[in-house]
Amino acid sequence: MGLLDGKRALVMGVGNQRSIAWGIATAFQREGASLVFNYAVERLRENVEKLVATLPNASSIPILPCDVSKQEEIDALFKKVDEHWGGLDILVHSIAFAAVEDLRGRFHEISREGLKTAIEISAFSLVALSKAALPLFEKSGGGSVMSLTYNAVERVVPSYNSMALAKAVLESSTRYLAADLGPSNVRVNAISAGPLKTLAGSAVKGISQARDLMEEKAPLRRNITQEEVGNVAVFLASDLSRAVTGATIFADNGFNILGVAD
Repeated sequence: MGLLDGKRALVMGVGNQRSIAWGIATAFQREGASLVFNYAVERLRENVEKLVATLPNASSIPILPCDVSKQEEIDALFKKVDEHWGGLDILVHSIAFAAVEDLRGRFHEISREGLKTAIEISAFSLVALSKAALPLFEKSGGGSVMSLTYNAVERVVPSYNSMALAKAVLESSTRYLAADLGPSNVRVNAISAGPLKTLAGSAVKGISQARDLMEEKAPLRRNITQEEVGNVAVFLASDLSRAVTGATIFADNGFNILGVAD
């Protein structure tokens, strides 16, 4: 018997096999959840289809288009999810985008339009998706929303730049959504993972050095894995965390607690 038996999860943001969203999806599947996936643009569709094909009962798992910058696509996505399941229990938001040029220069050089785009795709999308998901959660008696952040909000991470500001909005949105949706028994949390080697992370200058530093200095002297982040997500999706909402949970082997490393 799995921790998520009978739960229905929409997992958004799978790009390839290194995606944190994919680690979460495989952990959910292991624990008995039913899954639906999205792809943001056509060039990612094949990647998602190939990954989903490796899961049990792959033929019954919908893979639906949704560009979160387009409200009509968000509305269409949740209409199809509702038609498929008649409700929803879990929403995973693993979506982030910033212009490459804003992730490689100095902070004062970020562009106005680039920042707007980073916030819209990486943070406001959480609000828009939660709003669209709410009627489905209410049909199910409640739900769990989770997003992915990084410890570059209260700490300065060189070159994270516009994405750091987007993550700040995301984390604040997590708290406001938790307060707003709590009366509907919907919990909203964020996972702050260590610097995994992902498609999105590869755009950040110096991210490989950050991984090396974590392995050398984190209290547990290792980096985090997809599976470990997936296990934290299982906790947040399950009834074990029914008293947890509005939180940012660190899955970084304790790196966030350090001030000056020895």
